[in-house]
Order: sequence, then C-alpha cells, then structure tokens
Amino acid sequence: QVQLVESGGGLVQPGGSLRLSCAASRTIFSVNVMGWYRQAPGKQRELVAVITSGGITNYADSVKGRFTISRDYAKNTVYLQMNSLKSEDTAVYYCNVNPPYYDWGQGTQVTVSS
Repeated sequence: QVQLVESGGGLVQPGGSLRLSCAASRTIFSVNVMGWYRQAPGKQRELVAVITSGGITNYADSVKGRFTISRDYAKNTVYLQMNSLKSEDTAVYYCNVNPPYYDWGQGTQVTVSS
C-alpha cells in the first residue's frame, strides 16, 4: 500500500507564503494525476489543484493565480507553493491521486491568521 506523507504547513499571516510537500512511499506520480486537497473545519474535503503526468495543471477558482502545484519524479514528491494566503485558506491539506484512491495521510495544518 502506498503511504502519503504531507509536510510544510504552519501558522502564517495573511499575505504570506508556504510550500507544502507530499512524499509517496513508492513511485506513483509518473502514472497518475496527483492532487492537493484541503478540509476546513466543518466543511467537506475539496480539491485544490491537480497535475497530470505530463505536467498539465489545473486549480480551483479560489486559489487560481496564488497556488502552484509541481512534482519531482526523482523524489516521488509533489509540492504546493501557496502565495498571498488568505484566512479562508486555513485548512488541513492532503495529497492523493485524482480521483482519490490511496489511504489519506495525516495531512498538514495550514493556519492563516494575524
């Protein structure tokens, strides 16, 4: 079974930046569409960004122009660069293939607050 481990979250002020990382226990990124998801308190998990094996990306309207998804095949790692963060970006962030298939990792908490 593939393990997904997210990291890089933290507390940041509005307008700040964070870079999240997602490492997989084996090679899956090269053959799958990878996604970053987030779940805010009291809300359903939502898809934030995806990247195909060919490098094509797509973003939720709420993060378009502020977030960038990328991947490093050699490191089995997917990244999410988050800029111009807003309070509404506060959530636990997860990665998985798209559509989700593997067990969810523990996620990484992102809190945007002054």
